Parts: sequence; C-alpha cells; structure tokens
Amino acid sequence: MEPKNQTAVAKFLLLGLTEDLELQPFLFSLSLTIYLVTVLGNLLIVLAVTSDSHLHSPMYFFLANLSFTDICLSTTTIPKILVNLQAQNQSITYIGCLTQIYFVLVFAGLENVLFGVMAYDRFVAICHPLRYMVIMNPHLCGLLILLSLFINIVDAMLHSLMVLRLSFCTDLEIPYFFCKVVQVIKVACSDTLINNIFLYFAFKILGGVPLFGIIFSYTQIASSILRMPSVDGMYKAFSTCGSHFSVISLFYGTGFGSHISAALIHSSRKTAVASVMYTMVTPMMNPFIYSLRNRDVKEALRKIIRSTPAFQ
Repeated sequence: MEPKNQTAVAKFLLLGLTEDLELQPFLFSLSLTIYLVTVLGNLLIVLAVTSDSHLHSPMYFFLANLSFTDICLSTTTIPKILVNLQAQNQSITYIGCLTQIYFVLVFAGLENVLFGVMAYDRFVAICHPLRYMVIMNPHLCGLLILLSLFINIVDAMLHSLMVLRLSFCTDLEIPYFFCKVVQVIKVACSDTLINNIFLYFAFKILGGVPLFGIIFSYTQIASSILRMPSVDGMYKAFSTCGSHFSVISLFYGTGFGSHISAALIHSSRKTAVASVMYTMVTPMMNPFIYSLRNRDVKEALRKIIRSTPAFQ
C-alpha cells in the first residue's frame, strides 16, 4: 500500500463514537447535558470569583483559571461529538483533526500545570502562612498563569507541526471520540520515531514536573498538619486543601485509568469510555466539588443567584 501525502488526506474516522443507531440519541442527550452542566457550572465559578471581593485571593484566582480551562477543554471536544452524533457521521476533517489536537494539548496541558500551581499555593498557605501574601503576590500569580499558557502553546504547536509532516495511508481509524495525538501518530505511514521521542520527553517533563510538585507539596502539607497541636487547627488546614486534593485525585485517577486501559484492554470502545472520564466528566465535576466543599464559594454563588431576575 502506497502512503498518501498528508495534503491528500480528507478525513479521519473517530471510532470512539458508537455505530448503534438506537444508542446515538441517548449519547447525544448525555453529551449535551454534560456539556451544558460543565459550561454553566464552571462559568458560575468564574463569575463568583470575579464578582465577590472575598474571593479575590491567589487560591480563587487559580480556581477561576481552572474553571475557564475546563470550559475551553470541553468546547474543544464535545461540540464535535454532538455534530457527529446528530449527523450519524464518525468523520473529522484533516484540518479539524489537527486543530483539535492543538487545542486539546493546550488546555489539557494547562489544566495539568494549574493543578501543580494550585498545590504549591496550598503548600505556601499551610506551611508558610505568615509569608503567604508576600510569596503569592499578584505579580507572581499572573506570571505563573502566563508562563504555563506559553509553555503549553509552544508544546502544542510543536506537536501539531510534527504531525503535519507525517504521511498517512488509507486506514485512518482512531479509536477515540476526539483526535488524540498519540492515536493519530499510530495511523501514520511515514517514520514516526521523532514524533514518539518528542512525545515521550514532552509527556515526562510537562506531565512529570507538575505531578512531582503536587506530591512534594502534599507531602509537606501532610507533615505540617500532623505537627499541629490542636484538632481544630488540623481540620481547618485540611479543609483549605480538601477540595483541591479531591479534584486532583479525580483528574489523575481517571487519566491514569485511561492510559492503563489503553495498554491492557484491546478494545477501542472500552478505551474510549475510560478517556471520557477525564476529558468530559472531570471538568463537569470540578465546580460541584469546589462549591459543595467551600463555604465562601457557596455564599458567592448564592449572591449571584439572588441577583438573577429569574430568582427574584
């Protein structure tokens, strides 16, 4: 089989979507519900943080950025799912696939880095409370967000350009519901050694550094909490990072579960279901976890609801 040049590629087939016509209306309704809940929930978090002066602190600044990133990540994947389910079509154009690869890498990578930054914020707040506002000043917070965004934009651009140089054969089936760079590289006909090497090191660095920071931060946090003399102090310190730890556990737990299932389970359907957990379910759950476990956020949300004409 002669490989075709990438300019001749018309479309990829996303096999993560079901071919069962009777099941597609249910999946469409479920995906639409998840998307609307994700956007509305995270938008409310952003509005609560920006409108309530009590939430103008580094912790909530990072939370608002996380919520905005969740909205962007969901918008990168779910609308295409809805279009394909409605049209009963599993295809995505070559340009659309490259675009999706780029934005998924940007926002998924940014979310990963934000978890590391938020862990560092909790580390400073609990282990160095007297110096918290000095260390986590607005200049540093803004710089961390801009630096994280810049690094992930450059990383996503390099991955996309390296995919652009590949040639593809006629077998363009991707066992996911979106264009994942690893799966797109697998269906290429040309040599992908450089792509795989770059993918490996980028994953190790951009994925490993935030994860190491999270583990280090929470190790120090746990050690500091256990040394506190009073139970009330321990509970208060734990409550300030409980929501963040829950979100991190959900994100990394579902993410690692997806990768493990891809390696051990040779079923595109089951692998796709596992990937749904961290790309769709986790962004939807984040606002609920933070709002249910955080008194300040709940109070800010109540103010927004009371100020809405429909609830007056």
